[in-house]
Amino acid sequence: MLLSLVLHMYSMRCVLPAAVLLGSAPTYVLAWGAWRLLSAFLPSRFYQAVDDRLYCIYQSMVLFFFENYTGVQILLYGDLPKNKENIIYLANHQSTVDWIIADILAIRQNALGHVRYVLKDGLKWLPLYGCYFSQMYLVIFPEGTRYNPELTKVISASQTFAAQEGLPVLKHVLTPRVKATHVAFDTMKSYLDAIYDVTVAFEGTMDDKGQRKEAPSMAEFLCKECPKIHIHIDRIDKKDVPEEQVYMRRWLHERFEIKDKLLIEFYDSLDPERRNKFPGKSVNSKLSLKKTLPSLLILSSLTAGMLMTEAGRKLYVKTWIYGTLIGCLWVSIKA
Repeated sequence: MLLSLVLHMYSMRCVLPAAVLLGSAPTYVLAWGAWRLLSAFLPSRFYQAVDDRLYCIYQSMVLFFFENYTGVQILLYGDLPKNKENIIYLANHQSTVDWIIADILAIRQNALGHVRYVLKDGLKWLPLYGCYFSQMYLVIFPEGTRYNPELTKVISASQTFAAQEGLPVLKHVLTPRVKATHVAFDTMKSYLDAIYDVTVAFEGTMDDKGQRKEAPSMAEFLCKECPKIHIHIDRIDKKDVPEEQVYMRRWLHERFEIKDKLLIEFYDSLDPERRNKFPGKSVNSKLSLKKTLPSLLILSSLTAGMLMTEAGRKLYVKTWIYGTLIGCLWVSIKA
């Protein structure tokens, strides 16, 4: 009985973060909507500045749970970002946590409010957030879908396609697609500084036989089942990126060949001392509570205050319902 209770409590560790993150969604959407209306007749730069700040507040709260709450250790390798830049972030895709990794790097450059994502079409239909996320860009996962070692048919199809196209076959990543990367680069190149080629590995994703297993989901991550995240960064100046799509396709595949070699070293190295880490020196980067706790307190307090009155509760529920419907309608119109 006691053991069952302990196991049940262990599995419920993700409930509090999920409740706070989802529960504060209407508060965030209301704040954003109010500012959108108030700023309608102001110069766009005023709207953008506050919009970025609101987004930064919410994402900082997200990082409170994904970093401070879980206690995960962040190990950085390669070209460590120092100054804020206009970038395209290219990364391998293996988990629903991957978009958090972009936030983890952005907050260390004081650029969290500026992070935008390229997401699957299906994610545009998320309640409240889908409409907002569907307009975002910069963070790109060129594989198009998550790499899962248990989905052998997906991996085999990706490897077969690469072989048919005369491209090197990859083991720990899928064959990348160039379209989103090319469109983003072509659109942003006039004010882009660099591309960050980011390779991510979650420690604890090897089974007893030494085989790679599925990366942690959001729920598993919030249950503190990932002790360390290893992040390797290559900064590529925009002048070193080919502009023509046909050449960029080859360049992008070469970048994923480099990722694959890093991951082969991480998962498959014959030397146990070289496994579970990337080559080179790592930096243990700890996120200060000063950057995340204030956002948690602000949004939680505003949400609690709204729920304490009948009028506030009605507004809260209506925001969930009508916000979702309006967002879906907007996505349908733009589709």
